[in-house]
Amino acid sequence: MTRELFWLTLTVILTGILWIPYIINRAQVRGLSGAMANPSRNDKPHADWANRLMFAHDNAVENLVIFAPLVLILNSIDYSTKWTVLACAVYFWSRVAHLIVYAIGIPVFRTLAFTVGFIAQAVLALAIFKVV
Repeated sequence: MTRELFWLTLTVILTGILWIPYIINRAQVRGLSGAMANPSRNDKPHADWANRLMFAHDNAVENLVIFAPLVLILNSIDYSTKWTVLACAVYFWSRVAHLIVYAIGIPVFRTLAFTVGFIAQAVLALAIFKVV
């Protein structure tokens, strides 16, 4: 496994488990049967942090659709440099930072974490064309 694929794997796992705290909060607020029921306009609201975490999860999924193909394209053309490895690691840690500051509710740092992840994706896209 390349180092880029390692970071992609960690990112996929992270994205795949982000929903768990949200559902735990739903069960705490609405009870187990309420958590498993179909959504209703009369449902008790989730905690603010849980709502923000779900938005962070949505954003992680949306960005995984960009990050994963970039890594897989690089892998398929057998291109790996210190910059592509670093970009993948930075992307993963920017997603961790994004979800933490989003759940806590710190808007400016959320945007900064997102921007760092975007720049990491841009580095990967440039690497495909062997610009970096």
